[in-house]
Amino acid sequence: MSMLQTDMATDYWSLSESEIFSRINERKKDMAGRLLILCHHYQQDSLFQFADLTGDSLKLAREAAAVHDRECIVFCGVHFMAESADILAQAHQKVMLPHLQAGCPMADMAGVGAVEMAYKELVLANIVTSEATLVPVTYVNSSAVIKAFVGERDGSVCTSANAQRVLAWALAQGEKVFFFPDEHLGRNSALALGISPEHICVWHRGELLGGNSVAQLRQARILLWDGYCEVHMRFLPEHVRRWRLREPDIQIMVHPECTSELVRVADRYGSTEAIIEAVRSSPAGSKWAIGTETNLVTRLQKQHSDKQIHLLAPLPCQCATMDRNQPVHLLWLLDNLIAGRVVNQIIVPPLVAEKARQSLAQMLAI
Repeated sequence: MSMLQTDMATDYWSLSESEIFSRINERKKDMAGRLLILCHHYQQDSLFQFADLTGDSLKLAREAAAVHDRECIVFCGVHFMAESADILAQAHQKVMLPHLQAGCPMADMAGVGAVEMAYKELVLANIVTSEATLVPVTYVNSSAVIKAFVGERDGSVCTSANAQRVLAWALAQGEKVFFFPDEHLGRNSALALGISPEHICVWHRGELLGGNSVAQLRQARILLWDGYCEVHMRFLPEHVRRWRLREPDIQIMVHPECTSELVRVADRYGSTEAIIEAVRSSPAGSKWAIGTETNLVTRLQKQHSDKQIHLLAPLPCQCATMDRNQPVHLLWLLDNLIAGRVVNQIIVPPLVAEKARQSLAQMLAI
């Protein structure tokens, strides 16, 4: 499947925002009963307003899978999210992205070829007795082929909400755990379980034995792929210190994709849904500085005007690849569907989907 976005007719680019919004609403009426639009929390409000379901990536995929009567599922998010929706969708349902190049740099940091090679190196160097004793755990923010690799090896997917629980399970299964693609979620979860830093190793892509000595790897219980979220890396411990000097009673909450140095000085950390719930359930007048994607923080500000909610960093921290999805792309996609043409469909090959479902099922079993 081509991952190049098809050029749209120039007429679309001459439309005003109000015209685009009006026509999207018309298309939604035209396709009532056939269409389901999903929006991730990090999407801009200009798209978020058209969502039938909102949430984080796995929540949306699971909720969409429970809706069997909509044949067209449009996922306003990034590529791996649409893949998860396709894996869990019914055979008659088609999953589409508004913009095909809305990807996730972190997910792309863990290519299946590189991961397979890392496994082979660890066996050849006698770090583990066999690949079967190295338990893989992948963050849901990973490609379908990585989820399939994990499923093949009886590993598990995890989310930012349950990573600690899944990691505890994995540690009980084999000699070592390989966690990818997000180094920081893996480290924060490991430290929360009481794993000492000397038993955690970072596997640096492209380096022999991940840039580690044999002794370091033998001592490690958890190996962390050196992937990261470009957005969450922009939040720094210095930002926490500045807010506390300015507002001593402010509460600092950050996402677990942030560095452990930041998590350590924050008041709380948690998944996207946990951040939303923490703000929602806090009393009027509460003050928050939140370390996660800008669009979510801005939306929380609008929804909770009785509270003081700020972005932790001084400058906007947006997911640039997710922002490739724009209302004009959604309109173009819906116009094509009305005309009987399916564009930007995300199709996970059946064998990959079957193995990926195994890793998702393992997480649910845990």
